[in-house]
Amino acid sequence: MTMILDGYRSTWETSETDDLRDLTRSFMAKEVVPNQQRWAEAHQVDREFWNKAGEAGLLCISIPEEYGGGGGTFAHEAVILQEQGFVGDAAWANSVHSTIIAHYINAIGTEEQKRKWLPGMASGDIVAAIAMTEPGTGSDLQNVATKAVRDGDEYVINGAKTFISNGTHADIVIIVARTNDQPGAKGLSLIVAEVADLPGFSRGRVLDKVGQRGQDTRELFFENMRVPVENVLGGEEGRGFVHLMQQLPQERLSIAVGAAAVCEYAVREATAYAKEREAFGTPILSFQNTKFVLAECATEAYSVRAFTDHLVAEHIAGRLTTEQASAGKYWATDAQNRVVDRCLQVFGGYGYMLEFPIARMYTDARVQKIYGGTNEIMKELISRGL
Repeated sequence: MTMILDGYRSTWETSETDDLRDLTRSFMAKEVVPNQQRWAEAHQVDREFWNKAGEAGLLCISIPEEYGGGGGTFAHEAVILQEQGFVGDAAWANSVHSTIIAHYINAIGTEEQKRKWLPGMASGDIVAAIAMTEPGTGSDLQNVATKAVRDGDEYVINGAKTFISNGTHADIVIIVARTNDQPGAKGLSLIVAEVADLPGFSRGRVLDKVGQRGQDTRELFFENMRVPVENVLGGEEGRGFVHLMQQLPQERLSIAVGAAAVCEYAVREATAYAKEREAFGTPILSFQNTKFVLAECATEAYSVRAFTDHLVAEHIAGRLTTEQASAGKYWATDAQNRVVDRCLQVFGGYGYMLEFPIARMYTDARVQKIYGGTNEIMKELISRGL
């Protein structure tokens, strides 16, 4: 860490989260860091990596133990998100699998649905994806066009989704689909499809992204795909948009937590490099410009960490609002892009080489301002509470 952050401790941390941090840090060092380049080239993590994470107890850590989870809180999720950020990893989409999707099922699902899917998600035997975005629909979820028409005890689903994280490995997909002809949000439902060998389901191309190249992201297609009616999440049609709005604050907070961690990692990497790299016979850290840039970046990283930590504490206490989560998401991801960009400059030409983590951080950061709701949408949501 940078000196200004040495000894920093979040108010929500406990001896239990300390133990989890040690475990997660060791896991990242052993199972993630050595594989980052290979995963980037393959555009996916290894399928068995999910099982390794499950065996380590890192999947679904804040899901109740009765469903196979760790029985923790969002504090435990935050520790894993931070430690992943501290090694600059953007390949493992655990935040989608555990922090987002598992909580849709836990909060909304019927008892039968929870017992059917959550234990497998916790072990890594089931990898989960959520399909919201469509080729013509991004942040405006009320305009989702994918249709699920009831035919007896099944839905017949037709449509296409894009930018789907875990799209390659997904065993189950929560699909945002229109189940009736009511306009806007009223017609939407969340339907869980068990997609292994499911007729009518197909995975499109692996998307060639600017960054996060190790994360498997694909298009998904549904052509007369049949899913049991009992798989509508929560057992009730037409509640999909409400459920999405209820869960989005945690998703946005998780993005903010990861962004804050990457800010710290970028400053640490740039500071270490500035101490070693020499110009005109002296380390570049001795130059005033370099010192001032890193001082400013370290201060910004500190302020973002403090802000997001406050939001984590509010969320654990059950007080996090939509406006607060939106503010955290937009502010932290904007800061991530600023800090990483300035730290990359410290590396000079080497900062543009993908063999250096700072270059990967640079390309990985840009999408943070887009997914989970664009930062422009975040400002719109914040303004509604003014």
